[in-house]
Amino acid sequence: EKVFYTIHYGVITGGEATLDIKREYIEGKELWHATMDSRTTGMADVLFKVLDIYETFIDPSTELPVKSIRNANEGRYHRYNVNIFDRKTRSDSTIVQSNLSGNHVTPLGIHDIISCFYYFRNNHLPNISKNKPGDVISMTTWFTDELYPIRMKYITTEVVKTKAGKFLCHKFNPVTEVGRLFKTQEDVSFWFSADKNFLPVKIRFDIFVGAFTVDMVSYEGTVYPMEIITK
Repeated sequence: EKVFYTIHYGVITGGEATLDIKREYIEGKELWHATMDSRTTGMADVLFKVLDIYETFIDPSTELPVKSIRNANEGRYHRYNVNIFDRKTRSDSTIVQSNLSGNHVTPLGIHDIISCFYYFRNNHLPNISKNKPGDVISMTTWFTDELYPIRMKYITTEVVKTKAGKFLCHKFNPVTEVGRLFKTQEDVSFWFSADKNFLPVKIRFDIFVGAFTVDMVSYEGTVYPMEIITK
């Protein structure tokens, strides 16, 4: 599965992103290799160049991460962080081995930011009919070398128009921390297609300086046909 996006700041297109997952074999073991990358384009690339690449290798039997890589390049900021998830040494927890900060004892079923995303799609969204608006789905991840809770608040279903077509979508607001970037706890929104793929169709960030949107422009390799609204 591979999804392509454009990134907009208001009416200005300032970047591109892709979300990709495929099977790979490492030392004879099958893993899911998920990659998310985003990059500036055009004038935005001249003013403030960004190239962020996140990679995660996931054990398909548990849907938990084995290894994650964060390669962030944002202007003068550069960060290369590799985490190995050791789930064998301790029976009651996971040891995360970071190339930057050493070893950390974390909860047993800890996710990283990418594996959490796919786990949410595979295990929570298929049961979304059991949820009502306002319900919150909580998960714990390891991100930027610290525990990072994810709380997805279910909002509603609504139609979203993209360059790839119109789709009925489930809308969620990840609960955000008010402060440096966000004015309220609901300043980020995700829309997932309300079919069997639960494809991420759109993301919106409302921050102090304006709104950024990430819009799907095309997709390939979905397990099921996408349910496009034709009227």
